[in-house]
Amino acid sequence: MPKYINISFPFKNNDLGYYLGMNQTNSEAIKSDLMHLLLTRKGERLYMPDFGTDLLKFIFSDFNQKTVTDLKTEIKETVRKFIPNLTINDVIIETSELSEFAATVKIDYTITDGVFSENEIITINL
Repeated sequence: MPKYINISFPFKNNDLGYYLGMNQTNSEAIKSDLMHLLLTRKGERLYMPDFGTDLLKFIFSDFNQKTVTDLKTEIKETVRKFIPNLTINDVIIETSELSEFAATVKIDYTITDGVFSENEIITINL
């Protein structure tokens, strides 16, 4: 029987008959934790009103330099607080050509827990 660490995010079915897909490696688990943290709205998690981000408030904002700076700060501070074994190397924000209110956020991070160090990049479409 394989060892599972946590539920994969975004949620998906499991091929082995479990209700949800499960992560088997530390890097998969941390990536799921990061996605869960960033896509949860502040105040949405019971008994943890600070957990999550306010990324959705940026959806209808003009993507000027202040908005980009605020978005990067929101991501970096939230990750530093809730996932201390991640180091954010860079946050890249690209505006969409299809809509002035859409953007793609790419987060380059390093997992550092003392045992191993690994770089990953995730993409979130706003």
